[in-house]
Amino acid sequence: MAKRKTMRPTWEGHLRLSLVTCPVALYSATERSADVHFNMINPKTNNRIRMQAVDAGTGRAVDRSDLVKGFQVSKNKYVLLDKEELDAVRLESTRILDIEEFVDADSIDRIYWDEPYYLGPAGKTGIEAFAVIRAAMEKQKKVALGRVVMHQRERICALEPRDKGILLTTLRTHDEIRGTSEVFDRSLPRPEPKMLQIAEKIIEQQQAKFDPRHFKDRYEDALRALIAKKRKGQPVVSEAPEEKEDKVVDLMEALRKSLKGGGGSREKAERFMEAHGRSKPKAKTKARRKAAPRKRAA
Repeated sequence: MAKRKTMRPTWEGHLRLSLVTCPVALYSATERSADVHFNMINPKTNNRIRMQAVDAGTGRAVDRSDLVKGFQVSKNKYVLLDKEELDAVRLESTRILDIEEFVDADSIDRIYWDEPYYLGPAGKTGIEAFAVIRAAMEKQKKVALGRVVMHQRERICALEPRDKGILLTTLRTHDEIRGTSEVFDRSLPRPEPKMLQIAEKIIEQQQAKFDPRHFKDRYEDALRALIAKKRKGQPVVSEAPEEKEDKVVDLMEALRKSLKGGGGSREKAERFMEAHGRSKPKAKTKARRKAAPRKRAA
């Protein structure tokens, strides 16, 4: 049996459903260590650069331990808050994850979903209670909504069974979501029926099952390849971007060409376009006529 990788929990506390509680631990479900990170380097000395806190008025460096937080109320005017004052308003329930209600997963708009975490039992104490809560949620096919305080901030979260544990996803609040009217302020034209039919056919041709392994961060891959070349002392040549002229696109023609190369066979695409008002190219008809033997008169 493979040894499980030891992970440090992001948060530890108790999961509470009414009068039932159990110790739990929260772990990040995403991996950030694989990302390429850079340091700022002085190329003359090859040393890292140390960032300093500088007073914007005097230009002098300030020790970070002497700094306090400030909220701007007007230009160059701030309400100053020290650590003791901020600690006084911290929420007390920092170690309790309270389940408040249960909803259908489909009832939560995807725009509210934020960061995913894995929630599992912490130690052997209370593991039975954790198993009961998880199994009941799975049987009822419900998502639990609760509150948890992380990094001195209360977060609304959704909990749902996943494998042998629970997937906890923090949710954005309604105030964090911008209204669509800020962006979608134009009325869209009504699609032309033939164009719409071709677009629907293209979608049918490109249907697939979602597989996250098919999607990679190409920029990250390119960065790693660049770093590998530099380490080996290989020259790096940058290619000039291809200049493209802005052309007026014939939407119907673009749709028809997309349909031909959209993953389906050429014959199927042609049959579909013929059925919607387009005949086969004349060149093919002429070619067939030339190929056919001419009959001699009797």
